[in-house]
Amino acid sequence: MRHKIVKTFFEKLQLSETNSLIILSIFVGLATGFGALGFTELILYFNHIFFGLTDQVLTSAVGRAAPDGYKYYLPLIPMIGGLLVGPIVFKFAREAKGHGVPEVMNAVARLGGIIRPRVAAAKAVASAICIGSGGSAGREGPIIQIGSAIGSTIGQMFRMSGDRVKILVGCGSAAGISAVFNAPLAGVLFAMEIILGDYAIRTFAPVLLSSVVASVVTRAFLGNNPAFQVPSYSLVSAWEIPLYIVMGFVIGVAAVLFTRTLDVFEDNFDKLSMPNWAKPALGGLLLGIIAIFFPQVLADGYQTIGLTLLGDISLLLMVVLVFLKILATSLTLGSGNSGGIFAPSLFMGAVAGGSFGVVINYFFPEVTATPGAYALVGMAAMVAGTTHAPITAIFIIYEMTLDYRIILPLMVTVVFSTLVARHLFPHSIYTAKLFKRGIDIRGGKDINVLRSHEVSEVMSGKFESILTNTTLAEIFNRITHSKETYFIVNDLSGRLKGVISFQDIRNLLSQHELDYLVIAQDLVEPETVVLNDDDTLETAYSIFGQRDFGLIPVVRRREPDRVIGVIRREKLVDYYNKRLIETLRY
Repeated sequence: MRHKIVKTFFEKLQLSETNSLIILSIFVGLATGFGALGFTELILYFNHIFFGLTDQVLTSAVGRAAPDGYKYYLPLIPMIGGLLVGPIVFKFAREAKGHGVPEVMNAVARLGGIIRPRVAAAKAVASAICIGSGGSAGREGPIIQIGSAIGSTIGQMFRMSGDRVKILVGCGSAAGISAVFNAPLAGVLFAMEIILGDYAIRTFAPVLLSSVVASVVTRAFLGNNPAFQVPSYSLVSAWEIPLYIVMGFVIGVAAVLFTRTLDVFEDNFDKLSMPNWAKPALGGLLLGIIAIFFPQVLADGYQTIGLTLLGDISLLLMVVLVFLKILATSLTLGSGNSGGIFAPSLFMGAVAGGSFGVVINYFFPEVTATPGAYALVGMAAMVAGTTHAPITAIFIIYEMTLDYRIILPLMVTVVFSTLVARHLFPHSIYTAKLFKRGIDIRGGKDINVLRSHEVSEVMSGKFESILTNTTLAEIFNRITHSKETYFIVNDLSGRLKGVISFQDIRNLLSQHELDYLVIAQDLVEPETVVLNDDDTLETAYSIFGQRDFGLIPVVRRREPDRVIGVIRREKLVDYYNKRLIETLRY
């Protein structure tokens, strides 16, 4: 009944599905923006319950200025938080376990964007308890999953098609990043680069609107202030660029260490012979023991990041915190607690970059900036190395600091960090978790489904061809009287010479003087992209993703210039969806 009312509502407004999507993306942005504000307040509420202290005091007071003996009770606090989180995650919504983004990626690639509405509530409460009780996690991953669940729920409520539900999921993830980081551009790029793997304008417009609306909501209540106060910075010398490249290599290695460590801890906690709901408590207890001596590892660590940017932390402490934060976050999320990896990545990048900056500044004081500059760039490098999303990392740091002077070393370091991380370990911190389950997501698709099938299974033997000496006038006549918009061009011997599409020649429609001067041979590209009939569908999908083709000719390896069929983009997508349903059913 509810769905019928919704459908009637849109019909009365006479809105197309595209316009409806634009309107719904605004609603997703509004809901996610207010959801981010509520989630932040929920974290502060639980933090007050568990500690009676603010986040700022927590990172500096516990274990130092606290009353004697108090710090030895500290492990009990994240342990109690874990005891509360466990039943929520394992009894109510298992998707809320860990950092949540892999579940969103899986929903987009394999489930048509469907996310259960209860995930938003479970993730919000579980993550707020985890972070509020000192769990080493961030609020960014949870709000991405919360926003994605909101987008999916709205899409399902308004009976949108599967493709449009996916876009609304992307809208929610973009709005989440935008709201938490006050970074609308980074939100858009995160959704396109990681969640959707799609840069088409039909996707870009609603995602952009949702991100902007969420940012407007949070700015209206919290103001338009950068997340971190950055000290004055300038590129002192061109000799710094090679040093930033070296730092990119170092942090790329650290990013892989974090990804692999978290992966190992997840596996080991899964193998523990104890109730699943109790595992987060064990992770919290072990985290608390570390926090007795190094309380900086608790929660998101933003205060420590701020001190690192200002150069107020010693070299030894920064080096130690790199490894302890990796351990603390792996204990927290690997045990089944709920939270994000963005804030821990920023923390690790800041202290790793700050350490590098102190050493470099000691040896080359005349040609290097302050250690705080290296800490700032290190934050982006670690995010890029762990997520394999360099563009998102650059814009997050830029929008969080509003400092353009850092952009050149930022770009260089991020690129090398990403290259090193991908070379050492092909999976990001998001896709590694899915790969263990036999899911290899790239560009919003499960590549394993495509990898196990060949082009010949989707190839169509029906296509239209023309000869190389066909005039432009004849080509237009064929297009007018045909359902096809792509034509295979063969020579008189039947050998492939290329492909012509209506898009290629539409600019010649009004140039009638060329009707009998231009022939098909003049219009085809010198090198034609073809597929072999025994190529995998993964190869076909990759080519369609790189080039804006609607159709690709198919040949046999022993006869590379004889077309035996064609593969169409829409047929490949339909085939993928059918095979995907089979894998989900069995």
